[in-house]
Amino acid sequence: MSTEEKPAAPRSLAEALRARDDASLAALLRSRPDLVTPVPGDLTELAARAATRASVLRALERLDRFALQTAQALAVAPDPAPYAALLALVAGDAGDETVAGALPRAVGTLREQALVWGGDDRLRLVRTARELLAPSAQHPSPTGLGPSVQEAASGMSPGRIQEIVTAAGLPSTHDPVSAVAALTGLFGARKKMAALLAGAPEASREVLNRLVWGPPYGQVTADPAAHLRWLLDRGLLLPTAPGTVVLPREVALHLRGGRAHRTPEPLPPAVEPAAVHAPQVVDATAAGQAYTALATVEELLKGWDAGGPPVLRAGGLSVRDLKRTAAALDVSEPVAAFWAELAHTAGLLASDGEAEERYAATPAYDEWLERPAAERWSHLARTWLTATRTAGLVGGRDAKDRTLAALGPGLDRSAAPEVRHRVLALLAGLPTGAAPTAESVLARLRWERPLRGPQRGGDRDGDEDLRTRIARWTLSEAELLGITGRGALSAHGRALLGVPAAAAPAGADSGSGSAGSAGPGSAQGSSGPGDKLPVHHHRAAPPPGPPGPLAPAEQAAAAGAAARLLAPLLPEPLDHVLLQADLTAVAPGPLVRPLAAVLGVLADVESKGGATVYRFTPASVRRALDAGRTAAELHAFLATHSRTPVPQPLAYLIDDVARRHGHLRVGAASAYVRCDDDALLNEILADRRAAALRLRRLAPTVLAAQSDPGTLLEGLRAMGYAPAAESAEGEVLISRADAHRSPPRTAPEPVPEGPPPPDATLLTAAVRAIRAGDLAATAPRRPAGTTDGAGTTDGADGGGALPRTSSAETLATVQAAVLTGESLWIGYVNAEGAASRRVIAPIRVEGGLVTAYDHTADEVRTYPLHRVTGVAELADDRS
Repeated sequence: MSTEEKPAAPRSLAEALRARDDASLAALLRSRPDLVTPVPGDLTELAARAATRASVLRALERLDRFALQTAQALAVAPDPAPYAALLALVAGDAGDETVAGALPRAVGTLREQALVWGGDDRLRLVRTARELLAPSAQHPSPTGLGPSVQEAASGMSPGRIQEIVTAAGLPSTHDPVSAVAALTGLFGARKKMAALLAGAPEASREVLNRLVWGPPYGQVTADPAAHLRWLLDRGLLLPTAPGTVVLPREVALHLRGGRAHRTPEPLPPAVEPAAVHAPQVVDATAAGQAYTALATVEELLKGWDAGGPPVLRAGGLSVRDLKRTAAALDVSEPVAAFWAELAHTAGLLASDGEAEERYAATPAYDEWLERPAAERWSHLARTWLTATRTAGLVGGRDAKDRTLAALGPGLDRSAAPEVRHRVLALLAGLPTGAAPTAESVLARLRWERPLRGPQRGGDRDGDEDLRTRIARWTLSEAELLGITGRGALSAHGRALLGVPAAAAPAGADSGSGSAGSAGPGSAQGSSGPGDKLPVHHHRAAPPPGPPGPLAPAEQAAAAGAAARLLAPLLPEPLDHVLLQADLTAVAPGPLVRPLAAVLGVLADVESKGGATVYRFTPASVRRALDAGRTAAELHAFLATHSRTPVPQPLAYLIDDVARRHGHLRVGAASAYVRCDDDALLNEILADRRAAALRLRRLAPTVLAAQSDPGTLLEGLRAMGYAPAAESAEGEVLISRADAHRSPPRTAPEPVPEGPPPPDATLLTAAVRAIRAGDLAATAPRRPAGTTDGAGTTDGADGGGALPRTSSAETLATVQAAVLTGESLWIGYVNAEGAASRRVIAPIRVEGGLVTAYDHTADEVRTYPLHRVTGVAELADDRS
């Protein structure tokens, strides 16, 4: 082919893909990862896979609204359609500069996704996409257009068609095909149609106006009214079934001014700020909320230290237990479900696997507690950003109308990570400190993924699709986690996304915007192997925005950067409290962990907020004594960690409880009470409240009970005594605050949406393999029976059969190829008996083996000659 010759127009999608360069093929495989699983053998197989219904549906779902509108316009355009015809359908007869400027980007997107192929003079929508998007009675098109005249008239009698042609003022024809063509030409001619409609009755025009934007179907009686008869006689309405008529596509387009859509949306709606705050205020607010998030997760799991609520038989947390958890955390039930799900997804909470299954913290929770606060937060935030479990669905119904429980099955939604990342990326696109309106964020997401409709599960908001609900939950959950502050993205939130602090926000909001006003042919494609792409391959791209979802290594780096930014903003833990005379202690900030742990046993939390108030009670002091502390140790602890003197009432309380603590001893008989003071035992026996314990005296200092030791301990404590449990040896049992833990558990893995995106290494290897396989599949061979200049006969029989030559001919041909450096076709049967055809360039032949560069595998391999069925030389012209 001469270098001055214009490249031949592709005749199929496979040929169009063959003309692409490696970067373009890699972009296709990256955007449609289902095409690379498994790796196609060649470009023909890749094209076939790209045209399957499932793959096309996935690709269409990932189009933005204007790219989808462009595809829908192509589906109602002639096949193939010139670029000018497509522009007329999208922009209308009057034209629209904004639409015209955005159309090259939309066409480029469709080409990159392998949904459209061909030059600007012959744009072709992939057949499967046309079938999915073209209007039909069963599946109306979003354009509101009906079938063409040719499609609607396919079932009409030739005589009736001729009557319509005559009534429309056209000369009669000799066959129905030319009659339909004449009618189509009339409806497509603007001036002639205007003249025809000028004579229409007013009632007829009203009918057309009702049908023009869809749905295009209507009902008529067997004896239609005069204004309907006028439309039927001229073909402006065509019958499709008894009693049903349709407005032909060409008529509707004339009435619409040539536009396929009532409202083209070439540009994404802007994300509008609702308020702008100082960046320092945003970061401080977010940091405060991040600290609250850590405290809430700790409080949740600390409350379940002795064994959390039971696991439902079907899995998950019961409604009653969720309400109790919400009350304990002083939050609403949806928020409590969010914290429980976050702890579970982060690997900090799981079922204990016992016979009576209960929820408990995992050993990973103890490791998490030892990490710095900023690192603990980044672990939670990173987990939330990538998790597919969606807490907002809790309380909804699944496909079988069962309630979705917190921590239960059925909460995974594969779209959640993408939506969360995109919502935060839109926030990152605003000026620093700007908080967007929720509706503008949702409108932008609907523009970017218009085909993502309602999905199953948790459909409490039936009027909103799943992506919209996830976006709403993302805005509230990001605020709860401290990723945002006052609705604006914080500095550590930007770092979590991998957005540099100095990134210009203007381009980020234009993530799917127009490429400008480049016309057809303005964007050049890059060269492929041996050929150049035609100039009509539009490559216009939107301005760069924030990076997409990060790879695992990048996520870890981003989480580390976010933790470093957050750390200086978190309050420093305090090593002191303020004791007050009303038996309370005030912690003016977060406490160091040892102090918080001891104080949590010695006192009860009364209120939380900027400062935490602890209250000392007889029960709380007894709890500390049960944990092995002595009164002297408690006095010393309070004196060491209080900035105020220990109040006298608190000292008296500790001494009084300690004096009575352990005076009574409870052991297992089934249970008994032992006391050196028999008068005290007499007092207990005489107390009516002890009747439920069913006590009886065994000895002057021993009482027996018909209840277990735990029940006996609780009963005596309820009567105002301070008993202590003892072992079989008579030693006091110390009930330390050792937490119940589940066995080591792995965090639940996200459920991906289809195949995972391929990484750069896989893409490079896949493109090389596809190129090599395509070279092997398309390399021409000499026809069977021809001879070369030396008179050697080619043993290939053409077609798909393996080459067949004798062993001597095979050896001679391979040895000759080593000397000349030529490539050969070979037929090869491996050890499993699988036959294949390969293109090799022999390097050496020795010991019954041929070492060659295998173009099919794109690597050097060694083949035993006895497994080679035959060889065939490639044709001289391999262009």
